[in-house]
Amino acid sequence: MKPSKLMHVISVITGFAGVITFIAIGFASFGKGDELVFGVTKIDALLCVVVLLLIATWLQIATIHHMMLEKKGELV
Repeated sequence: MKPSKLMHVISVITGFAGVITFIAIGFASFGKGDELVFGVTKIDALLCVVVLLLIATWLQIATIHHMMLEKKGELV
């Protein structure tokens, strides 16, 4: 498997993890008055979601760059 394909798969998995975590936070905190979700605060959980989505976006950009280098033959 090419490194760019592996990077793409990892970024998709990371993005799905962020989206699933966001949905889980939404369902877990629906109708609750307290600020805890799965033992952490809602803000901390949402910040983790943001970090996961940023990692997924960064990996997609890196994958595009890597694929461009593969086309030019500049990458070993």
